[in-house]
Amino acid sequence: MKSKNRYAAIIERIFKSRFKPGLTELEFEREEMVAIARELQIDLPKNLGDLVYSFRYRSALPESIQSTASAGKTWIIRPAGQAKYRFVLVPDIPLTPNPNLAETKVPDATPGIVAKYAFNDEQALLARLRYNRLVDIFSGVTCYSLQNHLRTTVPNMGQVETDEIYVGLDKKGVHYVFPVQAKGGTDKLNVVQIEQDFGVCAQKFPSLVCRPIGAQFIDGGVIVLFEFEQTDAGVRVSSEKHYRLVPPEEVSEADLQSYRQRAAD
Repeated sequence: MKSKNRYAAIIERIFKSRFKPGLTELEFEREEMVAIARELQIDLPKNLGDLVYSFRYRSALPESIQSTASAGKTWIIRPAGQAKYRFVLVPDIPLTPNPNLAETKVPDATPGIVAKYAFNDEQALLARLRYNRLVDIFSGVTCYSLQNHLRTTVPNMGQVETDEIYVGLDKKGVHYVFPVQAKGGTDKLNVVQIEQDFGVCAQKFPSLVCRPIGAQFIDGGVIVLFEFEQTDAGVRVSSEKHYRLVPPEEVSEADLQSYRQRAAD
């Protein structure tokens, strides 16, 4: 049985063993996957955590699970402590780029040798953010990369990971922390990761202003940046910008005039 089908069979059995109409949260533990795999005569994946990870960040939950969600809702998997997880029914608000948003050209400062050998993955995206100071441009704050791939433990969440952490300073002296989640290829941003980033800020940087950022490549090499905020209804996008890295000579006078008009508006 292919990995995707194995994963789906196990996660479906966990969900069905707990679900009753009207429930909006269902908890389970990692070790339960071992018993279910044995019951279904399925070989466990070598990395047991990858099963849950795939449905939290890479793949949609099986239709048999999502079909139980009420209109306008969707099931996600949140961490619920060490080796514990929780199915939660939340508003269905995909974190996808707005195709109608205008682009902004930025002179590409990526070193040529890096551009030559970079892949179309999250590491290449993070490198371009750093070399072109796109977090600074997007946020309006002077920022510095503090750490890559911060892996830590947050109460009531368990182990979490953030692709990169920036800290920043504005003209009034306010200090900020920008946890960044980057997605290359076909991967998509996920609300669970943003919730975890808010948790990391509260746990590790309680005195800094937390401004989580999502970064994603889209067709044509455009880099989309999102900023998120917490509301009573959950995580929402507070800002979105599209940047295209170009040779300096491709930023025309017409482009500059257009950007000046944006500033005036």
